[in-house]
Amino acid sequence: MAEPQDLILPLLREMRTEMQTGFSDVCRQFDAVDARFDRLERQCDDLRKAMTGESVLGRYAAAGVGKRLSAIEGRLAALEKAG
Repeated sequence: MAEPQDLILPLLREMRTEMQTGFSDVCRQFDAVDARFDRLERQCDDLRKAMTGESVLGRYAAAGVGKRLSAIEGRLAALEKAG
């Protein structure tokens, strides 16, 4: 008759191997989920920047408005001096 330790130790080794394989699979899945969350966070950041005018086009448009306001203020000041 086989000793109990001769039956238990091989089973424990097999369980350890299966657990390590399972943990490796879970780690790969977490890496994939992390990559997906990183991509989604970048997309949200890009959208937030676009909504708050942090894009190049937004900055260009804001600069144009600022120049036009400066020109209007200059003309208004000239009219006030003339009048």
